[in-house]
Amino acid sequence: MKLSEIYLYLKQDISKIEKELEMSIEARHPVLVKASSHLLKAGGKRIRPVFVLLSAQFGDYKLDKVKHVAVPLEMIHMGSLVHDDVIDDAELRRGKKTIKAEWDNRVAMYTGDYMFAKAIEIASKSGNMKLHEILSDAMVEMSIGEVEQIKEQFNPDQHLRIYLRRIKRKTALLISVSCELGALIAGADETTQMKLKRYGYFTGMAFQITDDILDFVGTEKELGKPAGSDLMQGNITLPALYAMRQDESLRRDLVSFMQTKGTGDVDMPGIIQRIKDTGAISYSKEMADRYLDKGMRELKGLPDIRAKRALREIAEYIGRRKF
Repeated sequence: MKLSEIYLYLKQDISKIEKELEMSIEARHPVLVKASSHLLKAGGKRIRPVFVLLSAQFGDYKLDKVKHVAVPLEMIHMGSLVHDDVIDDAELRRGKKTIKAEWDNRVAMYTGDYMFAKAIEIASKSGNMKLHEILSDAMVEMSIGEVEQIKEQFNPDQHLRIYLRRIKRKTALLISVSCELGALIAGADETTQMKLKRYGYFTGMAFQITDDILDFVGTEKELGKPAGSDLMQGNITLPALYAMRQDESLRRDLVSFMQTKGTGDVDMPGIIQRIKDTGAISYSKEMADRYLDKGMRELKGLPDIRAKRALREIAEYIGRRKF
């Protein structure tokens, strides 16, 4: 089953989730409505709702219940993107103006907060206390991750474990929770919930590492932002961490750039090529593949249903995606 076939097979339910998202962003203040709509219309893969929908199929699948998980998780993701853009001073996301660029930082921050609040409100309609606790704990961890990312911005002296902890909170956690809560809301047994939770974690780690690789190998058209944006914003990702250990001259140049807080002149295309020359892309790809292999192993023992094959295909897509 190809990724396009997965979306086609889930098309009707994804369409309903999309409509629920549109209804959920209605607000009493016109600016909040416009800003939220701007973000929603920017699109996205809706990968978190897809994980919810697929995981729920390992239990008693009822969309009217599942939507109380799928919609909040996408709203939390969207809210975190708005906050990220403020922190990173980003002008573009997916090739379109960010909310902070279209309005300002204050509107962006309150829009992100509004998304979070609406997510909790919708999740509470599930009536499942455990679900609410897991979701709340995830939001706490994500907030800690945001603060840690600010703390480590423009810091060239980072260790691999700091990077891995950061991407866990930034990306893997919400994907893991999407899988876990999809199974939980559908009444799947605890073993299935835990397998899907771990599958989501490993797949989420690979997803973010792949994103970080693409920042160096993708084009501006593919990425919707300039290549090397992470470095320009002071975020040291896996390829750069590896390359700095291999090339002392490159390390000195990056340290010098980081000390200027991104205001110094830098030949970013040249830096990107030097990072590639160290073998950093291959190293990062191998690490992403190891996480994917672990995720695939978690699927073993689960019922051999269409959703399982779809989850396997998503993991394979993450391993080969180009943008």
